[in-house]
Amino acid sequence: MKDIIVAIDGNAATGKSTQSKKIALFLNYKYIDSGAMYRAVTLYAIRNKISPKNLSQINLMLSNIKINFNFSNGENKTFLNGEDVEELIRSKVISKKVSSYAKVKKIREFLVLKQREFGLNKGIVMDGRDIGTVVFPKAECKFFFKSDINISANRRYKEIVESGIKTSYEDVLRDVSKRDFSDMRRVHSPLKKAKDSLEIDVSNKSVDEIFQYLIRIIEIKRKELN
Repeated sequence: MKDIIVAIDGNAATGKSTQSKKIALFLNYKYIDSGAMYRAVTLYAIRNKISPKNLSQINLMLSNIKINFNFSNGENKTFLNGEDVEELIRSKVISKKVSSYAKVKKIREFLVLKQREFGLNKGIVMDGRDIGTVVFPKAECKFFFKSDINISANRRYKEIVESGIKTSYEDVLRDVSKRDFSDMRRVHSPLKKAKDSLEIDVSNKSVDEIFQYLIRIIEIKRKELN
């Protein structure tokens, strides 16, 4: 059966990564976490004390960055210049700072090119905020996840607590709301639903319910293309 590109966009903490990993594992596709790429760039910038407003330093910084992934048995590892930074980029500090770097045009242009390289041979699942609108506007399958903000924040709060990081639900709700607000209003590649994307409200659906629905849609599309 013909390989395709599956693009999953949507609001923060709607389970995009969870579903993308499950789909990639089921189809034996590559999984690319575009958000992790922005987090990795943010980590590099913070380590090197580079402000998102310093464009000359950002240009130099980008020439020194290499991001790769290792997706195995449903688990994803993000590598920044050969270093496994998967845990580091999920920290509270990175979560608070990533939007300020993600809206920088030069950073977005750099990462969009890298993301498109991952999809040259298709057979990938990529999730993010602008995958169906900017990175792969011609992706064969596009989904857009939305959810009640309180349910999303509670989902993210549980993930953070289970990882051993101390936080409060109120802080997480504030961060999730701020991230969506910033991403929807940025000038370059704002978060929005592609016209041909299938919108899915995941608020009161289980992970398995959503997964089974997505796979049915994907398999139908793949059969149509053969």
